[in-house]
Amino acid sequence: MPRFRRTALAAALTIVTAALSTAVALPAPATAALPTAAVALGDSFISGEGAGAYTPVVDANGVSQGFPGWTAPNNNAYFCHRSANASLNQANLPGIQNRFNLACSGGQPRDIATASAAREKGRTVAAQLDQLRAVAQTQDIDLVLIGLGSNNSSFTFGSVAEKCANRFIADAWTGWWEFWAYLGGPVEQKPCSDADLATAEQLSAATAETTAAVRQILTTLDQVDADGQHRVVFQDYTNPLPLDLNPAYYEEDGRDDTRDKFRDLGAERYAAGCPIHRASLAPGHRFSQGLGGIVKSTRDTLAAEFPADDLVYLNVQRAFDGARLCESTSSPTGALATPIRLQDGATGTFVTSLAGKDKIAIQRIANTCVSYFQTCQESWHPNATGHQVLGQCLASAAVTASRAVSCVRAGDGTISVS
Repeated sequence: MPRFRRTALAAALTIVTAALSTAVALPAPATAALPTAAVALGDSFISGEGAGAYTPVVDANGVSQGFPGWTAPNNNAYFCHRSANASLNQANLPGIQNRFNLACSGGQPRDIATASAAREKGRTVAAQLDQLRAVAQTQDIDLVLIGLGSNNSSFTFGSVAEKCANRFIADAWTGWWEFWAYLGGPVEQKPCSDADLATAEQLSAATAETTAAVRQILTTLDQVDADGQHRVVFQDYTNPLPLDLNPAYYEEDGRDDTRDKFRDLGAERYAAGCPIHRASLAPGHRFSQGLGGIVKSTRDTLAAEFPADDLVYLNVQRAFDGARLCESTSSPTGALATPIRLQDGATGTFVTSLAGKDKIAIQRIANTCVSYFQTCQESWHPNATGHQVLGQCLASAAVTASRAVSCVRAGDGTISVS
């Protein structure tokens, strides 16, 4: 065959092969869809503090930390207290295959992008954004629950609760002329005021801090989510205490909490889970509303910055109505929050009654909480049943067409979201 004919034939075959390849293109290998996931980020009200059944937590070094003992340092990763009973795990979320609780009790806005151990009293866990990125490598994140703002550079929920409860206990067991021997120094004996909990300036600073942290979350989600489709639910906070106590807790042995040394009343309220002055309750609720304002403002600001993102504000401030501590005479039975519970030394045994104890015993018990915060850190957080309620709230927020919803508990115990 002449050389030119072979060359022409080869050229013709090349053209035909190319045409066939174009006409009958081989399909690319199918990529398996990632499993869908819901993720929780934030602090104790999301991690499940108070709900028990705490699971091991992987620390910043990749080591799984189970319960380390009551005398272990409180910065141990385990004390993030990620509960199997947390609302994320109890919510009915159709279409969600896997759930990842990355929240940490005590979590602050700075812990979102920075390892918690980098700050004072932080826990030895990686930055929550790093944990989120790790989840996104194997999961299609469709739902994100965020609870952030109650702890920040200005104040923390734990310090606020500790302050008001300690003032009541000090007032109940000592006279105004006596020194209260507390590890942190003398303790005030008057009810908490609004300024004792958070000033307007502190709430403003906390809002800016929280907004900056959640902005980082949304930016990261848009970068790592497999299909770019996800709903973010911003949950706020519910107060564990009522607007006023049940009248059964007003006074005992002829003494109320407006005078010095009311030990019987102090023991009664502690047993019921609400060692606090009645006059502290209204400021406490305004503080809770302030926390809700932080969360709503954060959501609204970022909705304007991320108009394509699916952002929902979930108001749960009335989710425990009628079932708060000391709202009924059976408290803490039937309440949706954990009572304040202390230990007499890091023994693992909770003191449920202060009846008959003198001020020296009371000081020792109170100081255990200071030395080993893990012995009392569950106090005044939603319990497992409370997280069932919050799970119902989350389930509704996950499918609502609204941008803001309120979850309310009716007198008969039914939960509605509107």
